[in-house]
Amino acid sequence: MQEIVLVIHLILTVSLVVLVLIQRSEGGALGIGGGQGGAMSGRSAATLMTKITTALAVGFFATSLALAVIAKEQAQDSSIFDAPEKTVEQPEPEKTTDPVIPDTE
Repeated sequence: MQEIVLVIHLILTVSLVVLVLIQRSEGGALGIGGGQGGAMSGRSAATLMTKITTALAVGFFATSLALAVIAKEQAQDSSIFDAPEKTVEQPEPEKTTDPVIPDTE
C-alpha cells in the first residue's frame, strides 16, 4: 500500500513542478514567461491550468497525509527510556582446588 501511494505521490510531484514551470508569469521579479503569445494564451487556458494546478496540489497534500499516517502505523511505539535495563551478568570466579600454602617466614 505504501509503495502505491508513494508512486502516486512522486507522479503528482513531478506533474506539479512541470505545470508550475510552464505557467505564464504574472509580473514576477524574474521576468520569464511573461511574453505575448505562447502555447496557451487567453483567459480560459489560464483558468484551466489554475484548476489543474489546484487539483494536483490537493492530491499532493492528500498523498502526503496518507504517507504520514502509513508511516505512523508502521512505527514502533517505543522509546529508549521505556526499554528495560540490560544487566550484564559477570561469571562467577572459578574455584581452585589447589591448597593454599601458608607463609613460613
